[in-house]
Amino acid sequence: MPPLIGISTYLEASAHWGVWNLPAALLPAGYHQLVQRSGGLATMLPPDPAAGSAAAVVSRLDAVVISGGPDVEPVRYGADVDPRTGPPARERDAWELALIEAALSSGVPLLGICRGMQLLNVALGGTLHQHLDAHAGPPGVFDQHEVKPVPGTLLNTVLPEPLSVPTFHHQSVDRLGEGLIASAYASDDGTVEAVELPGAEGFVLGVQWHPEAGDDLRVMRALVAAAADRG
Repeated sequence: MPPLIGISTYLEASAHWGVWNLPAALLPAGYHQLVQRSGGLATMLPPDPAAGSAAAVVSRLDAVVISGGPDVEPVRYGADVDPRTGPPARERDAWELALIEAALSSGVPLLGICRGMQLLNVALGGTLHQHLDAHAGPPGVFDQHEVKPVPGTLLNTVLPEPLSVPTFHHQSVDRLGEGLIASAYASDDGTVEAVELPGAEGFVLGVQWHPEAGDDLRVMRALVAAAADRG
């Protein structure tokens, strides 16, 4: 049986399809398609406010993906709000932080994508730069730039060479969370583009770019392989 990979989703107050305009739990299709193309089974994880639900959910999964999305609320890392930071998504922050904590405590393989990488850093006590330029295209359009994996890291075993990646973000890792190391940097300006947790019980990796928006399956295949190994 292929490993079951849970992907965090988010709530929108209004989504439109057919004759309907209703609240919905959403996830861009690229995420579940990337899991499926990489050999895993995909399931969506909508926010659940019930105490303990994240641990119960993670206990049934073989791996967790924290997806991209809105800015993490600065209060989560002890910062004042920059005027360029987007509106808070408090329910989503709480849910995904609980998923991260459950995955880390149980050794379930974990991959953070864009916001997911930033939230992993915050979960471990790190901070974020609230704004930087030149890491996104026009609204709704991914940009491309080169990242360089750090030799000797987990990421470097998966991606042994510099590569161009799809990117869309205006925030980034500042101070690294406890135990995390940077495992890739942007070639042009040195922005941290990946983090990982050496010595963790399970696979723990965050990437600042959006593999679900491209054709390179290697990062997701590594997560799926780590999930399969647990079984």
